[in-house]
Amino acid sequence: MNLPVMRGVIDRRMLVNFRCDPVVPERLVPRPFRPKLVRGWGMAGICLIRLKHLRPRWFISSFGFTSENAAHRIAVEWDEDGRTREGVFIPRRDTNSRLNHLAGSRLFPGVHHLARFDVSEDSNQFKLDMRSEDEGSRVRVHAHLAREWPAGSAFSTLEEASAFFAAGSLGWSAGNRPGELDGLELYTEQWHMEPLHLDHVESTYFDNPNEFPAGTVEFDSAILMRNIQHEWHSRGRMICDNNHRLP
Repeated sequence: MNLPVMRGVIDRRMLVNFRCDPVVPERLVPRPFRPKLVRGWGMAGICLIRLKHLRPRWFISSFGFTSENAAHRIAVEWDEDGRTREGVFIPRRDTNSRLNHLAGSRLFPGVHHLARFDVSEDSNQFKLDMRSEDEGSRVRVHAHLAREWPAGSAFSTLEEASAFFAAGSLGWSAGNRPGELDGLELYTEQWHMEPLHLDHVESTYFDNPNEFPAGTVEFDSAILMRNIQHEWHSRGRMICDNNHRLP
């Protein structure tokens, strides 16, 4: 990858998390990955992130650009150089940025599908509707800030969930060529998460019975991050199992 270190601000990041029967992510992730489990559950979800002032690290912030993005993710582990690594496998990325779309898997890691994002939010309420131009993905989320962590989550506390997602900062996305994944790692200057209560959630990915048969997946929790200085570091390409079907 030719991507320089990119710097900017995570203006808003919502992580919408689903727990699932571990047999399902085992089938959905290519080797060398295996699902990373939480109390016996596989953990998947959607990252809905608005980036601001994004630019190469050596540029001043006035040259940065803003984009809305969605990434469907599955938490994974794999073995590398004699140790266990962890991160996320990203079968699909969507964006409203034509630059990300055109440069995806060329200058930017991962194929980015062009999508329309309709967003309405204030300091406590969040509504997001994303529909891809190829009709391959649709996400609708209505949420508001919560005071407490949900009792039914696979994570015991917000702090446990926060540590889990902080450790999974390296994402591997489907690229242009069969069997190739593009790596991108997130670095943040601070890490702060707030619990969200979801009033409504729809996802064509998680609602697809061919990928997630009835009874194998259910909503787990949602988390919000705001105003986070960060950098993106390219991690090159990985060759995965050529027999695995990448979207």
